[in-house]
Amino acid sequence: MNGLIMAGQLLLGLSLLVILHELGHFLAARAFGIKVEKFYLFFDAWGFKLFSFKKGDVEYGVGWLPLGGYVKIAGMIDESMDTEQMAQPAQPWEFRSKPAWQRLIVMLGGIIVNVIVGIIIFWMLTFKYGQNYTVNGKLTDGISVGNIGKEIGLKNGDRILAINGSKLIKFEDAISSKVLFDGAQLTILRGNQTLYISVPDTILNKLSKNDKENFIAPRYRMASVATVLAPDEKADQQSFFDKIFGRPYVKPVYPAYAAGIKPGDSILAVNGKPVTFFDQFKEEVSQNKNKQITINALRKGKEINFDVLVGKEGTIGIAPNFKMPETAHVEFGFAESLPIGATMAWSTFLDNAKGIGKMITGKLSARNISSPIGIAKVYGSTFDWVKFWTLTGLISMALAFMNLLPIPGLDGGHVVFLLIEMVQRKPVSEKVLEKAQIVGFVILICLMVFAFGNDILKSFGK
Repeated sequence: MNGLIMAGQLLLGLSLLVILHELGHFLAARAFGIKVEKFYLFFDAWGFKLFSFKKGDVEYGVGWLPLGGYVKIAGMIDESMDTEQMAQPAQPWEFRSKPAWQRLIVMLGGIIVNVIVGIIIFWMLTFKYGQNYTVNGKLTDGISVGNIGKEIGLKNGDRILAINGSKLIKFEDAISSKVLFDGAQLTILRGNQTLYISVPDTILNKLSKNDKENFIAPRYRMASVATVLAPDEKADQQSFFDKIFGRPYVKPVYPAYAAGIKPGDSILAVNGKPVTFFDQFKEEVSQNKNKQITINALRKGKEINFDVLVGKEGTIGIAPNFKMPETAHVEFGFAESLPIGATMAWSTFLDNAKGIGKMITGKLSARNISSPIGIAKVYGSTFDWVKFWTLTGLISMALAFMNLLPIPGLDGGHVVFLLIEMVQRKPVSEKVLEKAQIVGFVILICLMVFAFGNDILKSFGK
């Protein structure tokens, strides 16, 4: 069921964006009197389709191959590779008969619509829900630092005062793209000492390779145990692959539950070391994988010791209550929300550009490229409208950027050939365009296979 919910959200989000993207091409073509023969969500590869209908001179339908969508514009070398049509004399209502500047607008139509959609989504989300942020000045206990943060010199309890000399108001800015992408300098207060720590511009690559390790987070004080994982006697937790390969089902053992720890207990120390903060508790436990530890806790005013065997993952199966940091909420008017939404959309577009640039220069691993499998996991197994529209807005801007890339077969590839035509004052030969389309198609298929391979390997922990 969880997989169906994730797939459903992905399908809904991408379908909306694909339809709107292709609508941009469709409307631009119609505006210049260019005939559009097909408007399809997904591809009807080899002539197979789920359904279709014809209205006027346009065939609308849904294909069976969910890798995007397309509009078939008469007189244009596109995904359909309709060379028979191109061999006929050019007609005044065909794409190839129109001035280069009109064809350029048609090719940019989908990208423009994706950008507009992204801006509108972030605009409406800002207007409807405002913005919440963690007040950095109220983080009196400082930050909790993961392994990657420790590598660059940060320590638990540090307080971040500024980024590149600008006072840090919202803690979320410290883990934003301007820090993770741009190699920012952090002004740190450690005790009474002010330090300056540079964040390397390769840090995002390190973080992506260590999904379980954090960079930095607000430091949380432990209040009490909120949850203790217990075996579900009714649930068959044997995995699909265990069943296929005939591996026996091993009932899970949750150390804290087995030791007798209960929700409401307040953990005071691990192996005699006081643990005021969650990072202290987590560090002490994770350092004792497959070993027995002694946890001192307070239950209804009485101290109790528990002998707990830590699991091989370095956890004991509890989730504590936290004393959460102070947050602020800001509301914005309808008009006031527009520039904020536009800025968020533009930042997303730039982040995609920076990410591709870092992959080209080797500062970011190409293993970060995700397929629809990875995107579906981000949507999650529960439906939340705010999260759905936020991710859809992000994907809309990502689609705008990806389609602008100068790869034959994408809008950006067509734009490049049109710009060449406008410079040299004559069109690129149809044979060159046909070959380029084939090369682009091969490139896109290879990228898709690579992306799916990434996500499949990640699902096996590789």
